[in-house]
Amino acid sequence: MLYVVLLAGVLVLNVALFAFGLFLGWWNPHAPSLQVIAAIGQANLVISSVPRQQWVVNVASWLATRPSTSWPLRIRMLLAKYYHVGGIHVGAALSGTAWYVLYIVLLAPAWADGEPGIDDISLGFAVGIVSILLLMVVCAMPVVRSKKHNLFEATHRGGAWAVLILAWVNVFLLARLQPEIPLGQVLMTSPIFWMVLASTAMAIWPWALLRKVPISVETPSSHVAIVKVHQKYQPPVGTTRAVALHPLQSWHPFACVPAIPGEGGYRMVVSRAGDWTSRFIENPPAHVWVRGLPTVGVANAKKLFNRVLYVTTGSGIGPALGHLLSDTQGSRLVWVTRNPRATYGDGLVDEVMRAQPEAVIWDTGASGKPDVFDVSYDAYRSTGADAVICVSNRPVTARVVGEFERRGIPAFGPIWDS
Repeated sequence: MLYVVLLAGVLVLNVALFAFGLFLGWWNPHAPSLQVIAAIGQANLVISSVPRQQWVVNVASWLATRPSTSWPLRIRMLLAKYYHVGGIHVGAALSGTAWYVLYIVLLAPAWADGEPGIDDISLGFAVGIVSILLLMVVCAMPVVRSKKHNLFEATHRGGAWAVLILAWVNVFLLARLQPEIPLGQVLMTSPIFWMVLASTAMAIWPWALLRKVPISVETPSSHVAIVKVHQKYQPPVGTTRAVALHPLQSWHPFACVPAIPGEGGYRMVVSRAGDWTSRFIENPPAHVWVRGLPTVGVANAKKLFNRVLYVTTGSGIGPALGHLLSDTQGSRLVWVTRNPRATYGDGLVDEVMRAQPEAVIWDTGASGKPDVFDVSYDAYRSTGADAVICVSNRPVTARVVGEFERRGIPAFGPIWDS
């Protein structure tokens, strides 16, 4: 996976930098070395936050999908994996944490030796930063994240802000290591100061776009809610947007679906998949909060191919629906779901059928569960598609994408990166 290649690449670069530091003798516990190591750690944390910026993902998608469909297939297959940039996020976050651990290892003896400017406060704040970073890393591990998702969300959100605050304190503590230079001059010439400032700006700007928007909710069944967002702004097709019932509570991303012709705003399909979605369906709110920008999803890769086969299961139809309704390139659909009309309502199913009269809609309630890949492969061969985009749960997505790729067929799907 390109995701793994990017993650490993960032780690390798940091290992090479570590070896370079050994050669230069950074590991002597004195002020210049501490500042260099802290700067490298902070640089990694800045880099880790960049792939999580919504505008960065959108720009990466736009650039990656500029080439014509006449470009060589191998190049287009690689470009279509622009959404794997999460590998950079994870690699840089792990590296930044490791550098800050090294910073503590060198700071402790300097503190013990009573080096000027390094006191209990300096060590305490540094230990605080490292402790929070390690907690975030542990909670982001796939095995922990999958079982304790709310804990992952809380530590990532709260931990990031806490680290940012402590980083600002650390900036001024490091400035004290150069008492002979005015504080303002130290800050203006400090790379750490500018990196923390950049991190702060990236953390704050989505909140500047925080909005409370009215919604209306239809519940065709106890499993699904069709949300109509009554907002003049209409997100681009194929984007997702996180919503929350309260700005300081958990945020949940859903695909933005164009409104029914003649209506304003846009729609979201919310399916029952946990405590939050269950409460949402059972007690629909009148408003939700949105922030930042709608972010393009994996299905935007369709622009690099002539005809795409969308493979969806259950509520995976949501992220694909906008593309299916607006695709002029002859896309095709395989939708495997249980009792589609009873679950999603006649209106949504009829809309899908109008857009995709040749769609394969497999009702698992009437026909049982199929091998999704087998159904998809038959549809692929009969439709003449040149790429496959799968939106399903993790095991099904991995099998469908993997089987197509083993046959040399471009296939893409969410990767659930941490």
